Amino acid sequence: MTHRKVILDCDPGHDDAISIIIAASAQSNLDILGITTVAGNVEVDKNTINALKVKDLLKLNVPVVQGAARPLVKASEIATEIHGESGMDGPVLPDPKSQKEEGHAVDFIIDQVKKADGKVRLVPTGPLTNIAMALIKAPEIKSDVEEIVLMGGGTFGNWTPSAEFNIYVDAEAAKVVFNSGIPVTMFGLDVTHQVIATDEIQKRLAGINNPTAKFVSELLVFFGDMYKEHFGMSGGPIHDACTTMYLLDPDLFTFKHVHADVETKGELTYGETVVDLLGVTGKPANTNFAYEVDQEKFWNLFEAILKAYDEEE
Repeated sequence: MTHRKVILDCDPGHDDAISIIIAASAQSNLDILGITTVAGNVEVDKNTINALKVKDLLKLNVPVVQGAARPLVKASEIATEIHGESGMDGPVLPDPKSQKEEGHAVDFIIDQVKKADGKVRLVPTGPLTNIAMALIKAPEIKSDVEEIVLMGGGTFGNWTPSAEFNIYVDAEAAKVVFNSGIPVTMFGLDVTHQVIATDEIQKRLAGINNPTAKFVSELLVFFGDMYKEHFGMSGGPIHDACTTMYLLDPDLFTFKHVHADVETKGELTYGETVVDLLGVTGKPANTNFAYEVDQEKFWNLFEAILKAYDEEE
């Protein structure tokens, strides 16, 4: 099995934690070079603690490196109403025994990309501050990044009517990433809202008896309750999981190659991802835009991933 090198840049976060679990599973062919954290769902220090807790749960031997504490330009914005005060409310995990690495996530990303044997995929599932800062500080790494696989954006919003949370928090950083020249694969709300952990899905997954699956079930209960309360949805969409599920099986998703950019100046549209689905701008395509998922195959693979942890634990 060929192992593809990835850096998981995240703000755990219920669905970020699930994305890490997928990447680290026995079903995965991903070589995780490290986990980097960014301010997003909650403050960056809390996100780092959550990443360390997940690392310990999985007995995962990878570095965790803390990154940007605020967006490039504007003030921070957090989502405690969705993810709770800790950023990962619901399950109770022990305080982490492992510790974050010294240094800054931006420097870690640059260093890992430069020294890797082969190209690296960057997998951001939070605001894009760390990724943008790395590309600004060391633009020479662009040629060594195979792909940026991100969760963010969409043709509609969930934080404002037009903007999805990850992009809205640091739209300036997102604009840097989409205009970097690196191939972008985008999992926005159009597709992530098709993978909702409904009560039926939760019951199905709750039958898997291992610590990792139990943790995921508890995540989904809390996350689902928040989405029911705030958005009237039938459960929590596991947005960030789409990135790593795609890396395990790209055929789960249907894409359109389009031009996408980010609005940074509009009073009512700040943070909107402007996806040119009809090619009206004539600008060259820079983004693989995911718009459909095979839900049955998705949940079957996800269930198999969680069941495989029985053999590891």
